Amino acid sequence: MTVVAIVIGAFTLTLTTGVGNGITSYIDNTTASIGGSSTLTVTKTADDNGDEPDRYTGTVVASADQGPGGGTVEALTSSDLSKIRGVDGVVSAEPVLSISPDYVVYDGSQKYQLKTQAYVEGTTLTLVAGEQPDPDSKTKQIALPESYLDPLDINTAADAIDEVVTIGITDADDKTTTIKATVVAVVQSTLANADTASVNDALATALYDRQSVGLSSADKNRYASATVELDSAATAADVTALKASLSDEGYTAETVDDQIGDFKTVIDAIVLVLNAFAVIALLAAGFGIVNTLLMSVKERTREIGLMKAMGLGGGSIFTMFSMEAVFIGFLGSVVGVGAAVVVGSVVNGILGGGLLANLPGLTLVSFAPATIIAIMALVMGIAFLAGTIPALRAARQDPIESLRYE
Repeated sequence: MTVVAIVIGAFTLTLTTGVGNGITSYIDNTTASIGGSSTLTVTKTADDNGDEPDRYTGTVVASADQGPGGGTVEALTSSDLSKIRGVDGVVSAEPVLSISPDYVVYDGSQKYQLKTQAYVEGTTLTLVAGEQPDPDSKTKQIALPESYLDPLDINTAADAIDEVVTIGITDADDKTTTIKATVVAVVQSTLANADTASVNDALATALYDRQSVGLSSADKNRYASATVELDSAATAADVTALKASLSDEGYTAETVDDQIGDFKTVIDAIVLVLNAFAVIALLAAGFGIVNTLLMSVKERTREIGLMKAMGLGGGSIFTMFSMEAVFIGFLGSVVGVGAAVVVGSVVNGILGGGLLANLPGLTLVSFAPATIIAIMALVMGIAFLAGTIPALRAARQDPIESLRYE
């Protein structure tokens, strides 16, 4: 029964840790496809009007980051960008171009609607084939979502690389024109870029310029936000200092971690609570080990006395009973961890083809070898500590009294 209790604790701890690892890994991959750790998204700081709505200034632009219904933010202008670039610690500041292409087509296939986002240097797209777009290349490059392969009659992801697609876009005069782009990557969809193509600077600029035909210079040079790059060696303290400097200038800066920080905190808290229940089960199993070994010491009193009478020292007897406790922990951890890995693999297979089918790239239960070894070491450590009291009692037995024990 003691081993069963350890199995349950090890099983629960392994499974909950695996869920935490899986979700954390998915979040990390998702955030890496949005922006690097040295990238900030900068907007103009809204006036604090208390409980009143923000006042209309006549210089607002639409932003897709304001929730399901969209929204507006105060526009950044060329002078704002120059001001941001002048802040100490800013390596570069480029406007986020709002691009709304009409369609994409390949080699006479059906036209399909297309959503795009500018590829920011430092982000890491989850690639099925190809390589990350080159922000500095003069070639118009696009990283196409994997979901577009079949509709565009492209057999495999590898076949799509270096092919040319045509993108249609409508300008302010309601005239639709086309721009050709080279496919450099096929991207796995994530929550952050579901069915969204990433384009390098050359293509983003070309699309934006074509879309802006008919707009005044003032309207064209108004942006919802800017992407600010820091030195790749910037520390957390450097990022904090730069945020403060930008705030002093009237701008709000956020990293990707800032934007999803609360979500990660909730996930970590849930996993921590689940792990706490598993540890409680292991502690309960520890009391079982204490009870089991105390009974073993009592039943083997004469045996212990005989071993001492034959010259076996207290340290050797202590080691013998301690190793017995460790073996119980080892046996329970192996069975518990093994069962958790099997169950986790089955759960991944079932959910991957069902409930989580719309979340490609998510492995709900992920087992890292280092984590499994750490869990086994923890279980064996608890077992060793639990066996200390009985082992000490056995080591301190008086050989004469032990031989007389009935």
